[in-house]
This record gives sequence, structure tokens and C-alpha cells, in this order.
Amino acid sequence: MKIASRVNQVPPYLFVQISRKIAEKKAQGVDVISFGIGDPDLATPRKVLDGLFDASEIQVNHRYPETEGLPEFRIAVAEWYKDRFGIQFDPDKEILSLIGAKEGIGHAALSFVEPGDIALVPDPGYPVYSVGTLFAGGESYFLPLNSENNWLPDFSKIPDEICKKSTVLWINYPNNPTGAIADLEFFEDVVRFAKKNDIAVMHDNCYSEVTFDGYKPPSFFEVDGAKDIGLEFHSLSKTYNMTGWRIGMVVGNPDLIDALMIVKSNLDSGVSQAIQNMGISALKLPVDYISERNKIYQNRRDSIVEVLRHLGLEVQKTKASLYIWAKIPKGFTSGEFCEIVLDQTGIVFTPGLGYGANGEGYVRLSITIDDAALKVALDRLNNWTPPWEA
Repeated sequence: MKIASRVNQVPPYLFVQISRKIAEKKAQGVDVISFGIGDPDLATPRKVLDGLFDASEIQVNHRYPETEGLPEFRIAVAEWYKDRFGIQFDPDKEILSLIGAKEGIGHAALSFVEPGDIALVPDPGYPVYSVGTLFAGGESYFLPLNSENNWLPDFSKIPDEICKKSTVLWINYPNNPTGAIADLEFFEDVVRFAKKNDIAVMHDNCYSEVTFDGYKPPSFFEVDGAKDIGLEFHSLSKTYNMTGWRIGMVVGNPDLIDALMIVKSNLDSGVSQAIQNMGISALKLPVDYISERNKIYQNRRDSIVEVLRHLGLEVQKTKASLYIWAKIPKGFTSGEFCEIVLDQTGIVFTPGLGYGANGEGYVRLSITIDDAALKVALDRLNNWTPPWEA
């Protein structure tokens, strides 16, 4: 049987490889503790679950939903954006529900990239940006991010011939995997660049509510002119501990929203209406919930950073996201480093190379590990003598 060539061009999804390695170690009797995947360990709030239970008994919610999402959900998204960022969106034309942000990000390429087109993709970055481009028949031009440029792309270094063929620019702040942040001045540069080159901007803003030290990330749409050329993807997964429920949203330019809805309406049947009711309940939670949750994450961040520095890794305390991005000692690839840590301590780090060539030399740790397991993991690392210190 024939397998489509595009499938064979896709590297194995990073976390599938990590899961297999964990399974191998567990089969050997190793008590593995993973800092690998950014999947919140904290429970979905009770009030949000109640929204699901109540909606599940309403018979109309047992049927197909509409692609664009319930009007009540889109109104709740509009109200949340107004309260959080001071931005007004039309629920009927500028908001679309998603089966999690990942789904919308993947389908965006089919909406805005044709064979021969180029998508500008950050490196390191979330792999779905480039994989979606591949599935659409496009080509990714990788924008190098590094510590010298504060993990922000330098648009002045993109060749003119690349700009002419580019239809999409992906940005993501707060950033996965680096935890980097961006200010409104950077977003203003993005708008100028995109308008000059007639490029649609796709901002992945899924980590805006996971923040520390009093930091409040902006939305891309706080900049004048952003709505002319952009979309912003958001998710309830990281904000309200709802990764398994698969619900998110995209807001922005109505023409871009309409194009994405056409693709989605032909490829999926929308978000379960009962789960959309969960989303409505989540978006109406008091801000105190977010603050208390972030205190837990911040304490974890601080504990992990202290131990990593003790081991000789270079690491900054990120102000946002679920991740710690650490520079490893010289003499190891990120893959070799992670294998040593796993083999000698039973602890899983994610190699930076999995996020792109510019991720080499780094590892990513997620702070979504419960406090009991975290204490065991940090004790192991504190009592470990790594080979570069032996």
C-alpha cells in the first residue's frame, strides 16, 4: 500500500519518542520522573466541571455542534478579551472556537499556505508550525532565535526573495520552548514588517496566563493595525488545566477567521457543545484563581532553577510559560545530555534540538509535575554527581 510522501517527510513527533523512551525505562524497573510534556498536573476547577455535568444532560448537546462554536461561548471569549486585554472583538465575525489551539494552528496552514509558498517559522519553536506548513505543500523558512537577540526574530535579516514568497509569519510569546517574552514594541515591528510584505501574522498566545513575578503579557492585538493582518490563537488548556478537554479559540481579522472556518467546517465537526459550556464557566472564573495557581508554578520554577544551577547549567528565571530553558555544559549534544540524565537518574528532560537546530545546546523542563514527584526528582539531582563534575 502507498503511504503519502508528506507522511514520510515528517520527523517523529518529539513527545512520542520521549514516551517510548520512558516506557523502555519503566519496563526495566526504573522509577521514571518526567519533566517532558507541558501538561498541567493540577485539576480542572470544580466549577468548570459542573458546567460540563449540567450541559451533558441537555439533549441538544448530544448532537453535532456548529463549526464556529456556540454564540454563548464566542460572547464569553469576547468578554474575556475585553476584560483581560482591553480589546473588542465581534463574536459573530472575529472569533472561532477550536478543538484546542493545536488543531487551529495545524489547520491554519491549509487556509493560508499553498504549494510553493513560504511560512516564516521560529527556530526553536513549536513543531506544529512547520509540520502544518509541510502538510499544506509549503516550505518553512526558519527564523533563528537565540539568547543574543532575547529569543526574538530579526526581520531585517530575512532575504527579500524569501519575503516575496512568504504568506504567513508565526510568532509565539510567551514562548515555547524558551519562556521568552515580547513587548508591544516588538509587536509593532511585526505589524510593520507584515504590512510591508503582505504577510498574515499568526500569534500563538497560549501561555499568556501562566506568569510570574507580577508580569502580565500583552496581546498582539494591543498594537494598532494588528487586526488588519493577524490572528491570535489561545487555549483554555494551560490557563484552566483543561488540556484533555480540547477547547481553544482564535480571534482576529474577519477574513482570516472566515478562511479558517471554511477549512475547519470541511474537516472537523467543531467542539462538543457540552465542553463549550465548560469553556464558558472557565472564562468567567475570578482572576484570583489564576493568581493562586501561578503561585504554585512559581514555587516550582524557583526550586528547579536552583537545582539546575547547582548542576552547572545556565538558566534564567522565566517570567511566563510552563517551561524552563537551560543551557547545558559544553561537550554534549542536547540528546546526549538527556540520555545521560535519564540513564543515571531516571529523570526525563527534553532535548532542545527537538524544537529546531537553534535549540541545540539547551534542554527544556516543564513545571507541570506534582510537588511530591518534584521533590523526589530534585533530591535525586541534588545528590547526583554528573560526569562533567566527576
